[in-house]
Amino acid sequence: MRFNIARKKSGECELESCSCCACGETSIHAEHFHETDLRDSLLENLDLIASAILFVLAFLPLDSWAKVAFYVISYLLAGREVIYNALKNIIRGSILDENFLMTIATLGAFAIKEFPEAAAVMLFYRIGEWLQDSVVKKSRNSIAKLIDISPEYANKVVGDEVKRVHPAEVMVGDVIVVKPGERIPLDGVVVKGQSAVDTSALTGEPLPRDVLTGDSVLSGSVNQTGVIYVQVTSDFNNSTTSKILNLIENARNNKAPTERFITRFAKYYTPAVVLAAALIAAIPPLLWKQPLSQWVYRALVFLVVSCPCALVISIPVGFFGGLGGASRNGILVKGGQYLEALGNVDTVVFDKTGTLTKGVFKVVAVVPEAGMPEEELLYYAALAERFSNHPIALSVVEAYNKPLANQAVDEYTEVPGHGIKVKINGKQVLVGSARFLKQHGVSCPDIEAGGTCVYVSIDGNYAGYILIEDTLKEDAKIAVDKLKRLGVKRTVMFTGDSYRAGLKVGRSLNLDEVHAELLPHQKVEKLEELEKTKSSNKGKIVFIGDGINDAPVLARADVGVAMGGVGSDVAIEAADVVFMTDEPSKLATAIKIARRTNRIVWQNVIMALGVKMLVLLLGMAGHADMWEAVFADVGVAVLSVLNASRVINIPS
Repeated sequence: MRFNIARKKSGECELESCSCCACGETSIHAEHFHETDLRDSLLENLDLIASAILFVLAFLPLDSWAKVAFYVISYLLAGREVIYNALKNIIRGSILDENFLMTIATLGAFAIKEFPEAAAVMLFYRIGEWLQDSVVKKSRNSIAKLIDISPEYANKVVGDEVKRVHPAEVMVGDVIVVKPGERIPLDGVVVKGQSAVDTSALTGEPLPRDVLTGDSVLSGSVNQTGVIYVQVTSDFNNSTTSKILNLIENARNNKAPTERFITRFAKYYTPAVVLAAALIAAIPPLLWKQPLSQWVYRALVFLVVSCPCALVISIPVGFFGGLGGASRNGILVKGGQYLEALGNVDTVVFDKTGTLTKGVFKVVAVVPEAGMPEEELLYYAALAERFSNHPIALSVVEAYNKPLANQAVDEYTEVPGHGIKVKINGKQVLVGSARFLKQHGVSCPDIEAGGTCVYVSIDGNYAGYILIEDTLKEDAKIAVDKLKRLGVKRTVMFTGDSYRAGLKVGRSLNLDEVHAELLPHQKVEKLEELEKTKSSNKGKIVFIGDGINDAPVLARADVGVAMGGVGSDVAIEAADVVFMTDEPSKLATAIKIARRTNRIVWQNVIMALGVKMLVLLLGMAGHADMWEAVFADVGVAVLSVLNASRVINIPS
């Protein structure tokens, strides 16, 4: 898989709804931020500086022809891209865009000998573009740290040699060498050596993580102190780096509803503006014998004011800045639509295991029935559970901590969410929930315990239970408290665990609702029930889970959040937002970023429309000239872009 190696042509703007600026390279990869278009950018800025100098010189006491020459040259230096794009679009048959409005308005100003105004429109417009480009690059740069994780090479061990190859040439099972200072090119397991690994580009965490033999490492991390040998577990196309890059590349295609509205609005707005300007210029002179030059000037003012630059540019910049601000906090959002939805959260639903709890289960009690030795009960349970990958099963096997004979197990059947049915040494053994045993005709008590009870029956007789407990994450209580302070109306927990175990966690965290003993499809049904009881139609339901076992409910929620899902295919595919760490409190940070983004975007909309409508009315009445028009267009655009830049710097 390759990520946008080819460059886009200069003039294609990464803000898809923008028709007025030449942002140059739009691919999101590291080269853009360090080398691409540096010379072009320098030349453009020199043109802008020269245009500004000539514009200022024109105000000196010079001959009138010299003044005109300075204004014209200043105009051409500042406006050459706009004029070129207008002509190019006319040839293509796409006439009515912002380039056309700017060109017609300024040429009209020249025609009625308003030379300073014509040059000023283009000069300040160009300054606004420069500021807007600067803000876009700043917001991109916050994502650039993630883009820089893309590896250039891998040191592959081939026999007794080490060869430098492209990461795509390394297969699963191959061993690579990572030296201090090098970026780990592929996901894998350390098979030799130890080191400290900088994962900040992936997780946002500043402290390095120590890795030893047997520890997993992720591509994109930087090896800091020692040489490590890594056995590759994912090929290049399926590596963490590739997934993240793919996620970011696709994020821009998922526009927020506000962005889509503005794009549609601009499509109809521009033709309406041109028609209105033509009517302003023609009707008063024809019907009421008004001076033609006066109404042509007012029409030109109307055209300049009407340019939708502030709306078309600043809104996408606002959402892009929000995405950048989120990435700086280790939060990957798949697009503006999910960022906007996060700003209207009504209900947050947590998965329990691995989200609010550590998912590290420990056997805390083995309680056999009378006559059953404790060691024998644990033996049968461990044999039954040894083929399962469920964390509870693994904890039972770990608690037994003795060799287990495979030949003793026969007719193994696992029922997800319920339990395991198996024959051990010819005996029928059931291990699972009380409901599972009762479904098979085994009578067993309902144990009141705060943990998870694994019940065991042998040959149809209840043999006892094993009590297993999970521990809360230190961050879980902080997460719930932060959400409540942010005004989230309901905090809910879904779990497949017992009601008592779920209730214990729910009470510890002060959750509003707990729904326990749910199978995966029942979680979706329960989420749909919550949907019907939201406090408002605009309110959104967020589900946050580990991204592995909860794909159906992640996909069904208004916003699905995979926590600690980096490296998980299911997390990347099913979730709308991916947290790079295992901290549920990141959700509060994401909501803060989303709300601030939405607030700034609507500030820009209101400011742009309000100022433009005021100056339009003043211009039609003859009380606003081209200078006010320049402010209403370029000035408001600059203010909007500067306002949008605030969303980039949001603390966690």
